[in-house]
Amino acid sequence: MGAKKGRGLYLYGLDNSKAIEIVIVLGIETSCDETGVALYHRERGLLAHRLFSQVEMHAQYGGVVPELASRDHVEKLLPLIREVLEDAKLSLAQIDAVAYTAGPGLIGALLVGACTGAALAFALDKPAVPVHHLVGHLLSPMLANPELKAPFLTLLVSGGHTMLIDASALDQFEIIGDTLDDAAGEAFDKTAKVLGLAYPGGAKLAALATSGKPLPRPFPRPMVDRPGLDFSFSGLKTFALNTFQQSDQSDQARADIARAFEEAVVDTLRIKVERALAQTGRRTLVIAGGVGANQRLRERIGELAKKTGIHVYFPPLEFCTDNGAMIALAGALQFDSGRGDIGWQIEVRPRWSLEESNLRGSAA
Repeated sequence: MGAKKGRGLYLYGLDNSKAIEIVIVLGIETSCDETGVALYHRERGLLAHRLFSQVEMHAQYGGVVPELASRDHVEKLLPLIREVLEDAKLSLAQIDAVAYTAGPGLIGALLVGACTGAALAFALDKPAVPVHHLVGHLLSPMLANPELKAPFLTLLVSGGHTMLIDASALDQFEIIGDTLDDAAGEAFDKTAKVLGLAYPGGAKLAALATSGKPLPRPFPRPMVDRPGLDFSFSGLKTFALNTFQQSDQSDQARADIARAFEEAVVDTLRIKVERALAQTGRRTLVIAGGVGANQRLRERIGELAKKTGIHVYFPPLEFCTDNGAMIALAGALQFDSGRGDIGWQIEVRPRWSLEESNLRGSAA
């Protein structure tokens, strides 16, 4: 595959008698428990997006049931595609490419989006591009801030990941800090369950924390007393459990523990971010992932920005969690790069390292 001048690409498996102009990209996200679809225009930005969350369905089980997630994606995906086309007043024929999440995620859920995306692209004789889910999150602040340019440091913090990533380019990422056990969002949800909050409990814990009072014994900030940029939240989760069991378990005690836990997590993230900024010398910071919606984290990172003079970019709140808009954007940027896997072959990767992301890909 070779890139032509401008925005046309010659693509294997397609009619290469002329370069293909990529303007409007349909994005599909089905990696876990949210079905997301969006249309992205490379000049005008986001045209339309729809999202269906399966949270209510999975709540009765206390977590995501993969088989139920996959079936629900099958049921919801095509109607959502029709809805975004109607919202944008476009027809299928006007789509120039289809981008879909190829991993990481639940294999059954990924296959629903991959098969639908590749089949739709094949039927339309348009290119399909598999997108790395975490790359979508990393680039999601660009949905509201198209001026964002690399290089930048990213704190990717969600239910499944807590990473510090040095992005030297929009298609080149190096993980410089990772969690050794629970991700921050996972620790939020598990601690919320200890406090008797319904699944998913992370946002509920944060809301409860607003009425909490400082505890006489603050919670520890894990791994900040040693060098390095890695994280560990399993011990903090256990500390919260022990503190709760030793309390009178009243409503106020629950709120106090929620506040202490949230402060410990947020402060740990802030300390590691400040350390990573000093180590890399980056002057731009991106916060991505579901926990990026946490208001206390946004406040503390805002304080850090004022202190250090760095530029901070957050995704809009509606794009912190999984969504099709970030996949459409990442797919559009992959075409711009002239690299990566583009075609109709279906391959999903439930486990997929960010450093092997398909924005850079193997094609030259």
